[in-house]
Amino acid sequence: MSAQTSLSYRDAGVDIDAGDALVDRIKPLAKKTLRDGVLGGIGGFGALFEVPKRYQEPVLVSGTDGVGTKLKLAFQLNRHDTVGQDLVAMSVNDILVQGAESLFFLDYFACGKLDVDTAASVVGGIARGCELAGCALIGGETAEMPGMYPDGEYDLAGFAVGVVEKSKIIDGSTIHPGDVVLGLASSGAHSNGYSLVRKIIERSRPDLNAPFDGERSLADVIMAPTRIYVKSILALMEKVTVKGMAHITGGGLLENVPRVLPGNTVAVLEKAAWPRPRLFDWLQAEGNVAEDEMHRVFNCGIGMVVVVPAGQAETALFQLRSTGEQAWRIGRIEARQGDEAQTRVV
Repeated sequence: MSAQTSLSYRDAGVDIDAGDALVDRIKPLAKKTLRDGVLGGIGGFGALFEVPKRYQEPVLVSGTDGVGTKLKLAFQLNRHDTVGQDLVAMSVNDILVQGAESLFFLDYFACGKLDVDTAASVVGGIARGCELAGCALIGGETAEMPGMYPDGEYDLAGFAVGVVEKSKIIDGSTIHPGDVVLGLASSGAHSNGYSLVRKIIERSRPDLNAPFDGERSLADVIMAPTRIYVKSILALMEKVTVKGMAHITGGGLLENVPRVLPGNTVAVLEKAAWPRPRLFDWLQAEGNVAEDEMHRVFNCGIGMVVVVPAGQAETALFQLRSTGEQAWRIGRIEARQGDEAQTRVV
């Protein structure tokens, strides 16, 4: 029998030393996100968190999501510092609509070959997102899997857990005709509709680095990270009665708003009530996208919808703007006629 060369994990394509180097880079980023309730730090087999004692009947709310094909543009443009915030935003904004305060977040980063600088840039964005949401980056997983992903590419998944007082869960059940619909500005396309965005870019072949919106290039606008609404909405809930909320993600305005509406109601949104960012005008023109399709795919400038009683609408707008949000009164709740669609954009 001939002698065989001794093989190592590195020979199989997995670099343990690179993984260790990444953990060392991540630890100070995670430390900046620590908050009350965290027990222990990064590196254990499991992450421990104590539910804040101020809750009398705590109900845990969880969410998970990814970044979608926006990652393809991150690879193409070699921009990896914003998709981490996108990852956090998708989950913390989702659990927020039920009134939940974000407690902690975990991420999963998978690649074929680990590039420590790229991974650290992504996790840096995750840490920034956690700081914006007030939640702790409490753990995660980095998986190096040779042959599973093309060179230079990776995938992301995120997991958020929050808590809400049982008596304060927001489910939309008290929404009725006469209530007011408020819209909070998005920071762009967020992380939805990017398969269509990429198709439009492929067809129109713009110079992504050319000036597009003021000092920003089209690449800047397209890769802008998703806005995180957690702190502003939690503050709003202290001031007014929030009856329902919808995070405008995949499905756009037409399919997300109905998720929080009672079956006998309709949200009538007035598209002239808010300024549509130039990005969406460009996407519609370059892709010859129908108006209904725009509202079914993209947020069209509204990243979060909030339903409040009519008598509290102005107070709510003042409060939102005082915390840095651009917000508008964008519509109203009406009684539903038959089986008509539950969201109309007029």
